[in-house]
Amino acid sequence: MSAAGRQPLTPDVAHPRAVRSFVRREGRITPAQQQALQHLWPRYGIETTGALLDPAAAFGRTAPLVVEIGFGSGDHLLAGARARPGADFLGIEVHRPGVGRVLQQAEKDGLNNLRVICADAVEVLRDCLPPGCVDEIVIFFPDPWPKKRHHKRRLIQPDFARVLVRALRGGGRLRLATDWADYARHMLEVLGAEPGLRNVAGDGALIERPADRPLTRFEARGLRLGHAVADLEFVRG
Repeated sequence: MSAAGRQPLTPDVAHPRAVRSFVRREGRITPAQQQALQHLWPRYGIETTGALLDPAAAFGRTAPLVVEIGFGSGDHLLAGARARPGADFLGIEVHRPGVGRVLQQAEKDGLNNLRVICADAVEVLRDCLPPGCVDEIVIFFPDPWPKKRHHKRRLIQPDFARVLVRALRGGGRLRLATDWADYARHMLEVLGAEPGLRNVAGDGALIERPADRPLTRFEARGLRLGHAVADLEFVRG
């Protein structure tokens, strides 16, 4: 997941002692991104209040729902919304410059099937989305927290696996990618042990790189550093 430094647009749902899977290092936000956050948030942003969200009300229709966690600069999220106008795309991200960029591009492309939440994804899925409302969850390149003492901060943990199962409908897909081999093994172990999920590639196996996953700047950097990318896909039983 990308990191951010300032507070999100909405307050975190109250679980103050929970271990965070991200650190807010916001970096520089451009004037255009800041303007997008101010002027386009009412159109594309969803505030979290702790109450259950109504996806049909948020998008103005009933359609398959794709949730992307930690969308970073938004390359995959935007590409999906453009390519699949019959589906609705909800991006969850705490990095405000990335959110601003997505809002800018969504307006430019006239995307009506895209919404954004700026909050902790664990809390959004656990506390704000109705059970079984999501058709697809995407988690590409979450923070690997490579140091062993930080592994407890990794997003993919047994408790979160159960949250993912709760959010997915029966037959819904969970798609993941990482360029850290140790994290790939961790994901396979944790998600493979969750009885509500089935590995599409078979126990302990990876899938081929999906054709619809664009090469993001983050992935390109990892490849230049010699990091092989692992793709995983699970289905809720």
